[in-house]
Amino acid sequence: MPFIHIHMKKSLFFVLILITIVSCKQNSKFHLSGKILDAKGKTLYIEHSGLMKTTVLDSTKLDADGEFSFKSTRPEYPDFYRLRLTDKVITFAVDSCEDITITAKDKNFATEYQITGSEQSKQIQTLRQSVMNIQEKANALTPNMGADARNAKIAEIEKDIENHKNLAKKLILQNPRSTAAYFALYQQVNNTYLFSPYVQSDAPFCKAVATAYNAFMPEYNRTKNLYNLVLDAIRTERTAKNKEAWNEVLDKQGKGYIDIELKDSKGVVHKLSSLEGKVVLIDFSAYASDQSVDYTFTLRDLYNKYHSRGFEIYQVSLDDNKQLWEQSIANIPWICVRDDNGPNSLVVRTYNIDTAPTTFLMSRKGAILSRNLSFKELTKAIEQNL
Repeated sequence: MPFIHIHMKKSLFFVLILITIVSCKQNSKFHLSGKILDAKGKTLYIEHSGLMKTTVLDSTKLDADGEFSFKSTRPEYPDFYRLRLTDKVITFAVDSCEDITITAKDKNFATEYQITGSEQSKQIQTLRQSVMNIQEKANALTPNMGADARNAKIAEIEKDIENHKNLAKKLILQNPRSTAAYFALYQQVNNTYLFSPYVQSDAPFCKAVATAYNAFMPEYNRTKNLYNLVLDAIRTERTAKNKEAWNEVLDKQGKGYIDIELKDSKGVVHKLSSLEGKVVLIDFSAYASDQSVDYTFTLRDLYNKYHSRGFEIYQVSLDDNKQLWEQSIANIPWICVRDDNGPNSLVVRTYNIDTAPTTFLMSRKGAILSRNLSFKELTKAIEQNL
């Protein structure tokens, strides 16, 4: 009798698992709910954070109790979403049919929140908090700091980065196909990725995630992007970066831009750094987009109005189709370059481009002045800096 009883309990256990799996597959929605305190009257947004674009899915105006509830279509592959309150963001992951709960306060919305229903999202929270702490210290670096104080702060930041990467590596090794593992590879400090497949010590962890994603989700756009990047690193066998590279990155805090060196349609190499002394609009866009014609005419108006006074456009194409790009730029007067990897290029990752078009305005001295200004604001900013 005891054997029969145990056998029946095991059978019931597996039946329950089967029911759960079937139910999850049939459920086409995931549910996000919770409470945001001290935010009465403010609008809360849920957004899909795609590889190239962030899309608003729904929103709600918060009442005094701060309660909210969203339902959205379950993604085909594990993916990333954001809960946004004004300019503060909580990033979480969705895999299948989670029922996720988030509780937070308006004041420390992006940092001090509680999340349940998604273990991967908890790990992502830990990774984000770690990087935000590092970035806060990096932001404190100023050009007028004394050499000793600056060197001490850089040493402290480097130690924090080392500890953060050890945490991330542990998560990656535990489950390289997890959203937390993928997320860990794309975190940045000072617009510089903490992991790179071109760095010898990082490469095994990048390869682990790329291989796991390619084995289980080969058609996923995130898989293709990461896998191609890792393959490129293997092919080119670039020299590993050393400790001094981080000193250089941190030393440039607040001083300039990340250089770009790409070819135009005629094979001529154009370096962004060669344009120092001019006011430059760095533009990431795609001629294949529906808005391309109107957008190009607007850029042409800016170029015609200000080029003679020292204004230049350095445009990086995100087009996959090289032939379409070449045809589209035949009569373009400004610099337009392209990487053969299109939107999967290292330049796109370096500049943290998640939507197109994305623009940066660079001063004559090479300082990044702004990102994604409206054309009215952009015109004013160009006038002020010429």
